[in-house]
Amino acid sequence: MPRFVDRVVIHARAGSGGNGCASVHREKFKPLGGPDGGNGGRGGSIVLVVDPQVHTLLDFHFHPHVVAPSGKQGAGSNRDGAAGTDLEVKVPDGTVVLDEQGNLLADLVGAGTRFEAAAGGRGGLGNAALASRARKAPGFALLGEKGDERDLTLELKTVADVGLVGFPSAGKSSLVSTISAAKPKVADYPFTTLVPNLGVVSAGENTFTVADVPGLIPGASEGRGLGLDFLRHLERCAVLVHVVDCATLEPGRDPISDIDALEAELAAYQPSLQSDSALGDLAERPRAVVLNKIDIPDAKELAELVRPDLEERGWPIFEISTVSREGLRPLIFGLWDMVAAYRAAQPVLEPRRPVIRPVPVNETSFSVEPDGQGGFLVRGARPERWIAQTNFDNDEAVGYLADRLARLGVEDQLLKLGAEPGAEVTIGDMTFDWEPQTAAGVDVTPTGRGTDARLERSDRVGAAERKAARRERRLSDDDMDR
Repeated sequence: MPRFVDRVVIHARAGSGGNGCASVHREKFKPLGGPDGGNGGRGGSIVLVVDPQVHTLLDFHFHPHVVAPSGKQGAGSNRDGAAGTDLEVKVPDGTVVLDEQGNLLADLVGAGTRFEAAAGGRGGLGNAALASRARKAPGFALLGEKGDERDLTLELKTVADVGLVGFPSAGKSSLVSTISAAKPKVADYPFTTLVPNLGVVSAGENTFTVADVPGLIPGASEGRGLGLDFLRHLERCAVLVHVVDCATLEPGRDPISDIDALEAELAAYQPSLQSDSALGDLAERPRAVVLNKIDIPDAKELAELVRPDLEERGWPIFEISTVSREGLRPLIFGLWDMVAAYRAAQPVLEPRRPVIRPVPVNETSFSVEPDGQGGFLVRGARPERWIAQTNFDNDEAVGYLADRLARLGVEDQLLKLGAEPGAEVTIGDMTFDWEPQTAAGVDVTPTGRGTDARLERSDRVGAAERKAARRERRLSDDDMDR
């Protein structure tokens, strides 16, 4: 049996960028070919797209992990790596996207609406792009950046023209199955309907949608039962219809008290999104009352008895029977008139324009803070990104990183804060010992590829030193023999 899922948590992981390539052009009769390493490809992003053919979040319930492909590594001869393909994930109309803290990220309404849930990482630069006056043939390349990885909550709010409201077993599911092609589960016990059912109703040449919301009980607006989950699906309904069971045998219940109890819950409930609040509070939406089960004689008499009291409220009233199909045609056309009037009263919606938030290119802000243990923490988008791009197995790449940090002002800030030689400095996931005597931010005399003269420090005794030491020992032994 198909399941309806209206709230899931997905784990989105965008693709990582490909690494750059460190290559030198080698060709006969061209001894100075120069660097020709290509850049890495961009990682694929995860994009949520509204698809009218998708009506539930069931797929994410069984497959919550969404992973986009990564970019490819660059190659020699200035060949850039292939970019990862963006992964388009189809979601139903009315999907709301929330972050880990519950903050609203996107409200996806309308076919084709798109939202980038996780951005792919940028590819690393190859050594051809890193060549400069100081480094004419870099022996290193930058690593690709990791893609965004985040947990997102997807909530579905049913987008329907008419929402059926009523106590459990009032006949809402039977009504939807009778006036549309929808086939919800119908039984004679409370809370048969646990998920909303959506049906398309034809009124002559016109069509509108009807949502069968699971039964509500007093206290639903405060979370009693599953009230909040059910009321969420009414936020975007243009017309609300009270379906009243006129044949109930429960003591203390009658059509008037049932409607008053549900009206109190609708008035107490507040939509969670500002865009839904713009439709008006649930208490202000157009109303209609459906007196159901009039095929039973006692129910027919009760409907005629309460009708004058309900007419005083100014709401359209329809007496129907889903068993004998009595009164269904006037109900269908009456609801269409209310939906058409509501649509005509709404302002014309302009197509939503895509919101572009460019990343600042010259963002130089960073902070250096003591960690309380003699070390320092460097925070900032650029320093942390540079750390992730650096291959620490390559001395030349480490020297290039030191030059970038020095030009940014990290070295000067550490001196102002009184950093001592050997102090631990943490940037991102990397911790290293600070050595202020190592020159940074200045032109470096080129040495071998992948090396940096400023980092070539070793305590190992060389062959020349060992020969000199042996010579001195021999001379000292000869002097002692004399």
